[in-house]
Amino acid sequence: MARTKNPAVRSMLIERAAQLLRERQPVTLRGLVAGTAVSTMAVYTYFDGMDGLWRAVRQEGFTRLAARLSEVPDTDDPVHDLAALGSAYLANALANPDLYRVMFDAGFALEDAPAADATLERLVVAVESARATHRFRHDVDPLDLATQSWTIGHGLAGLVATGPLPPAALGYGIPLLTALFVAAGDDPERCARSVASGWSVS
Repeated sequence: MARTKNPAVRSMLIERAAQLLRERQPVTLRGLVAGTAVSTMAVYTYFDGMDGLWRAVRQEGFTRLAARLSEVPDTDDPVHDLAALGSAYLANALANPDLYRVMFDAGFALEDAPAADATLERLVVAVESARATHRFRHDVDPLDLATQSWTIGHGLAGLVATGPLPPAALGYGIPLLTALFVAAGDDPERCARSVASGWSVS
């Protein structure tokens, strides 16, 4: 009879991997279980080896991102919502910098790629809403604009959460997103207000 797996052990191993990354330590079998009550076999039991662990660590990053984005409410101002989603993206990267580094390591597949893709879909839906309410031009492609918006957030996250720029640089998101959305057809003054009201990285 197969042994019942303990979800707490799985979570612990993922957290240990993130901790070792944070401490700039090599992520090894022995390092993962050092000081715990489990053996190195746990990595095989729960992940089928180190490759499986890295897939799980990547997925955990997207799981936490999805949870953070789910806290952003939809309002009657889709441009505000786009900025708020970008702000939440950055807040997640700042809260989980070690997982954030691994999220985009395409050397390892994701456990659930559609779940990861769903995080971008939130931006796509907001762009569609902005287009439907005539904030953006009708010829704006929602996926293209959502991807451009994500690129701005990802660049800031990489330079602040895991890079050389200070947290004050996160404020650059406001003029960058405002310029992007004005180019998509939004009124400059209205756009600036919407973006500023949605952008509150903490």
